[in-house]
Amino acid sequence: MLGNIKFIGELGKLDLIHESILHKCIKTLLEKKKRVQLKDMGEDLECLCQIMRTVGPRLDHEKAKSLMDQYYGRMRSLMNNKDLPARIRFLLQDTVELRENNWVPRKAFIDNGPKTINQIRQDAVKDLGVFIPPMSQGIRTDFFQESPFLPARIKPDRETLGGLADMFGQMPGSGIGTGPGVIQDRYSPTMGRRTNPLFNGHSGHMAPAPQPFMKSNQGQNLLFQNQTHSSQQQAQSKDMAPRFIKKGQLNADEISLRPAQSFILNKNQMPKLQPQIPTMIPPSAQPPRTSTPPLGQPPQLGLKTSPPPIQEKPQKTTKKPPPAREELLKMTENVVTTYLSSKNMNEAVNGVREMKAPKHFLPEMLSKMIICSLESPDEDREHVSTLINTLRMEGLVTGENFMQAFLNVLDQCPKIELDIPLVKSYLAQFAARAIIAELVSMAELAHPLENGTHFPLFLLCLQQMTKMKDREWLTDLFQQSKVNMQKMLPEIDQNKDRMLEILEGKGLSFLFPLMKLEKELLKQIIADPAPQTIYKWIKDNISPKLHTDKGFVNILMTSFLQYIIHEMYTTEGDDQLSAPTKEQLDQEKQLLLAFKPVMQKFLHEHVDLQVSALYALQVHCNTHAFPKGMLLRYFVNFYDMEIIEEEAFLAWKEDITQEFPGKGKALFQVNQWLTWLETAEEEESEEEAD
Repeated sequence: MLGNIKFIGELGKLDLIHESILHKCIKTLLEKKKRVQLKDMGEDLECLCQIMRTVGPRLDHEKAKSLMDQYYGRMRSLMNNKDLPARIRFLLQDTVELRENNWVPRKAFIDNGPKTINQIRQDAVKDLGVFIPPMSQGIRTDFFQESPFLPARIKPDRETLGGLADMFGQMPGSGIGTGPGVIQDRYSPTMGRRTNPLFNGHSGHMAPAPQPFMKSNQGQNLLFQNQTHSSQQQAQSKDMAPRFIKKGQLNADEISLRPAQSFILNKNQMPKLQPQIPTMIPPSAQPPRTSTPPLGQPPQLGLKTSPPPIQEKPQKTTKKPPPAREELLKMTENVVTTYLSSKNMNEAVNGVREMKAPKHFLPEMLSKMIICSLESPDEDREHVSTLINTLRMEGLVTGENFMQAFLNVLDQCPKIELDIPLVKSYLAQFAARAIIAELVSMAELAHPLENGTHFPLFLLCLQQMTKMKDREWLTDLFQQSKVNMQKMLPEIDQNKDRMLEILEGKGLSFLFPLMKLEKELLKQIIADPAPQTIYKWIKDNISPKLHTDKGFVNILMTSFLQYIIHEMYTTEGDDQLSAPTKEQLDQEKQLLLAFKPVMQKFLHEHVDLQVSALYALQVHCNTHAFPKGMLLRYFVNFYDMEIIEEEAFLAWKEDITQEFPGKGKALFQVNQWLTWLETAEEEESEEEAD
């Protein structure tokens, strides 16, 4: 779980996750679970501390300050709760102090982090003037302390090195184990490796050699002398872990005490030398095994007197903290003011780039730009819109940043309206230009404004786009956006009649030409139901482009069905609709025959439009609660009068769209008839084949 939280935190740190998701994660981790004791919440609280340390600076801004205060109030109360483990309480305390310190980590985490062994050695050379060779070369510092070859001024005794001696030392063979908590019983700088008997100078068994080089017989005597003490070494090794019973390999560059070939004893008389490298070290970290000279070459005893060049620590370049929020807001205001006076786009873009604003500040920066121009003339607002779009093209801001900024300004509208009454009209201009410039889409703008939020801002935006472009362009864009206009109205106004009334008041009824047609067509049919009159009126008032539109066919069929019910029944009671008289049924059939030429004119050879006509009939029956036999009666009449073809009936049956209500009940009423129709069509096809 902690790994997942770290991953989420890193995504949030890169601004790849919305703040609301991060807040949801924090609330989930912080809330008290039912049937879970506080002491069992340790993992959740550890994850909470991790995500707070990672994304806390991003979330801790003015808009979310109240939430953050609530989080940290809860964390402070948990921090003092003795039921939690001490480790979790300290984690909570560190996280609380991190916020109190303006999200700047304690210096201990910055300067006193872990160091490599090479860094420690270099520090020792710089601070103490001594060079401590790497232990991986298999050289014991005891040897140098006892060696007559090393000048006294550079011998690293324990008093000079202080704590460094223990740092570079290692446990003896009889140690109790390894690890950072093991206390050593003696100073042994061999890094846990079994020492070579040749180098047991500290035990007094190595003969002193005042000369800089040993003679051959001295080397031989030394070898035999040390061999007599091998039993002591073996006894000591019994208490060691198997991985430490390895002997070391010398580096020829540092020292070589290997005797000449003439001094080599029989393999059976001499203990076999093996590498001292612990088995836990990976092969890549082991020194090369071919570093010793061949047996045929005389050894050379010597020391490397000059230490390797010390790499100077690169000076830590203190990263300049980002400007404070107030400073960034002031810089933004200066950029806008200078740009509106000079109209120099490049200078304004460079000014924003040099601000180096963090990502979480970008929406607030754009909000400041919009607010700064609200009291300016229309020309200045247009220039600021152009600047925002240019920043988007330069990759400095995104469309999401603009939407967050736009909604942020909308939230401040009640206050701004006191000084700028037309603030929503001005904001509509910004939104319209953003849509035209494809900074955001119409659907993206509409989503947060649904159910009448900030009404009538969305309609004002459509009005502004009509002025900036034209009606045809806006109609195409609106239809492509698939925005549901009824949802953009307050809930009380979400019906067709009220919507049409509002759109007509705003001069936007051209967006729904068919909706206006529905009322006018029904009035025309009631005034004069003659087929010729109806057809002429349609040709004169409806664009030819709409004649093959499914919406137009739906309205045409709905108008005919409503007129038939209006003529058949004086009152639309469920009883009358479910049990019509024989005279009413005959009248219904005669009216359908009268409208047949008009319906055939627009439906003939258009199966898709015929399916739309059937859906209009389905909705009509659903509106009247499916009177018994009505749908089946109309299906039979449409089929017999050749208004709807067989293919359209079967296509309607197979279609699974959920756009029109009542499909299940409709199928239940006509399913048997559709089965008969399908069977009859198959038999007819077989007869034609024969």
